[in-house]
Amino acid sequence: MAKKDSKEKASGRTLKVVGGTAAGRGDDFEAVRALARIATEFDLEEIEVDGGHLRVRRAVAQLVAPLAAAPAGPARPIALTPPVEAKGEGPGSFVTSPFVGTFYRAPSPEAPSFAEVGQTVRKGQVVCIVEAMKLMNEIEAEADGKVEEILVKNGEHVEYGQHLIRISKS
Repeated sequence: MAKKDSKEKASGRTLKVVGGTAAGRGDDFEAVRALARIATEFDLEEIEVDGGHLRVRRAVAQLVAPLAAAPAGPARPIALTPPVEAKGEGPGSFVTSPFVGTFYRAPSPEAPSFAEVGQTVRKGQVVCIVEAMKLMNEIEAEADGKVEEILVKNGEHVEYGQHLIRISKS
């Protein structure tokens, strides 16, 4: 028993016994000591005894990041590759997605595509659809020109501002 008592003192934890009838009477001192041992064993933070009722509260574990991480060893050099020209970059303008959704080249699977590579389009002409929240949103060309490249596959997920189609000025 002496080992356990010294361990309780070394932990630096304090147990709070709140009000009630058992805590205030001298004849129940042994009961309070027994409750304190149980609280320490099960990592309880508070015990409240009131009449015939007993309420306990468990301590919440606090996550603390280690102050010093283990040494990682010597730094390794990182091999850098030369920059690659991104697909879809080049002269002309881009039709971009106005929101997150799914890109479609045609109004239905059986219908022909709104625009094909090499086709000439006019400003305001529908060139694709982006489905967002179950709504089919027609996307129009912002300038007259020739479709040089379709940058997204049919049915592919697109992000806000993502380039969909590259159009060269005619």
